[in-house]
Amino acid sequence: MAFWSNGQAFPETRDRGKKVTANSKAVKRSHQMDRAGGYEEYAFIADLYDYVVPYHNRPDVAFFVEIAQELGGPVLEVGCGTGRVSIPTARTGIDIVGLDLSPHMLEICRERLLREPEVVQARARLVKADMRDFELDEAFRLVTIPFRPFQHLITVNDQLSCLGSIHRHLVKGGRLVLDVFNPLLESLTRDDIGQEVGDEPEFITPDGRRVTRLGKTVSRDLYNQIIYVELIYYVTHPDGREERLVHAFPMRYFFRFEIEHLLVRCGFEVEQVYADFDKSPYGSKYPGELIFVAKKA
Repeated sequence: MAFWSNGQAFPETRDRGKKVTANSKAVKRSHQMDRAGGYEEYAFIADLYDYVVPYHNRPDVAFFVEIAQELGGPVLEVGCGTGRVSIPTARTGIDIVGLDLSPHMLEICRERLLREPEVVQARARLVKADMRDFELDEAFRLVTIPFRPFQHLITVNDQLSCLGSIHRHLVKGGRLVLDVFNPLLESLTRDDIGQEVGDEPEFITPDGRRVTRLGKTVSRDLYNQIIYVELIYYVTHPDGREERLVHAFPMRYFFRFEIEHLLVRCGFEVEQVYADFDKSPYGSKYPGELIFVAKKA
């Protein structure tokens, strides 16, 4: 699970001024990020995640489900979140393990699974673990990392540790599929630091809360390829009460050959690099996505 929609996140500026007072607890937490992105302590992310409009239309679900069907199970999904990809995969008859660090995300995923037929529930198992270092008593034909959680790994050591853990859990000839955004070079020098921007439509939760989500680039570390981001949720409750919830995290951006070198160092052979989930070849769209299919060498 990741939170930037594309390389040109939040292109339209919208000034909210001082209409809403910041939630002090959320702001305090925004300065306590761990190396993996600091999202496991934010319960409100899991609470609102499934209602964020751009996530509903993201075309990656069909892509990952199709690959799982082609290769067969069992599948390990790293960063499964609320089950956006793992539950549709289980519906197709594939056994899947969903791994995530956030207990809040996993709780929502369990609740969603309980609404599925028993045969689907039986195909899905959830594990709370850190993607940088995990040990499961199972080997997989396919490991997926959908929607960019790999970009929450800031250091090379963390990236290598994650890929090493995945390599250990793949059968001989098994595949790894992960996606990251392809950096839009113009956005890296854009003068938008500190601005709350975004054009996402408002969404309404089942209990009647109206939510608008904006984003802010707090700073850019161009030397280490890290962007410090805040996702800001303006929530209006049915009784009129308003609050501002802040999810702050660092995000590492990668270039194509950087990922390829990391994969090769960890014992993978890169088979495909796609620019989109329609399997367009890399270079056919800009900035597009960076989607890697790699085989355990």
